[in-house]
Amino acid sequence: MEERQRRRAGGAVVAAGLVVGVCAGAGGCGGGDRAATADARGGGDAVAVVRRAADTLVAAGSSQARTSMEMATGGTRVTIRGAGGYDFRRQLGRLTVQLPQDPAGASEHRPITELLAPGALFMKNRGAGVPADKWVRVDTGTLSDGNLVTGGATDPYAAAEVLRGTTAATYLGKTEVAGASVRHYRGVADLSVAARSASAGNEAALRSAAKGFATSRVPFDVYLDEQGRVRKVRQRFSFVNGQRRSTVAVASTTLLYDFGASVDVRLPASKDIYAGKIAEK
Repeated sequence: MEERQRRRAGGAVVAAGLVVGVCAGAGGCGGGDRAATADARGGGDAVAVVRRAADTLVAAGSSQARTSMEMATGGTRVTIRGAGGYDFRRQLGRLTVQLPQDPAGASEHRPITELLAPGALFMKNRGAGVPADKWVRVDTGTLSDGNLVTGGATDPYAAAEVLRGTTAATYLGKTEVAGASVRHYRGVADLSVAARSASAGNEAALRSAAKGFATSRVPFDVYLDEQGRVRKVRQRFSFVNGQRRSTVAVASTTLLYDFGASVDVRLPASKDIYAGKIAEK
């Protein structure tokens, strides 16, 4: 039990360092049914349409994903990018996350491999004293942001489940995203409401985020295709940087495409998970 608690606590330190460390280095920034298809075309109640987005992704099965996370405060902005695939039915994903260059541009960070699973985040190539062949496991329910920000990429299914907490939404019209015809909705979600409707794998994480962010309100823009599937979602989070006690604005964008693509995610064995002391960066 003590070893398990030490591992979880250490993992949380490393995960928090992924975002907060980048901020410090940059200057202290801190297919649905017929009804669903009809709603996606602009009919029906906008709040109800958006709240169904997560279920529509589960029906779609899987997709490829690209992510970006922008953090800004005090005039400084950094962006973390990721790419990979996600299996919505199993709630498993694999992303390669690229941290930005150091402010001086003198060095680059090695890409970090992240495995996303219900209630857990696995990271490889994190550094900070972790052997190159080992993974760090983090219980997302213990993170104050529920891993919506910490990992440098929002779990695509978690991003969709945030939409379950939509309290207001407006249909803004038809447009295109990456060549796909989509309907644009803008609104606000409440993390507390989302947590009550979320899957078992994301419930604890979203509940933690509702308590840990500066506000549980999450403004968003989401673009749904003709089947009601999320093609793009941009969500704006706000948290307090403990180092400087300043509010950090975070914009997380997830782009989904190539639905039905094969996604092979294998979680690491216990022997491959690092259980030693983790240094902060």
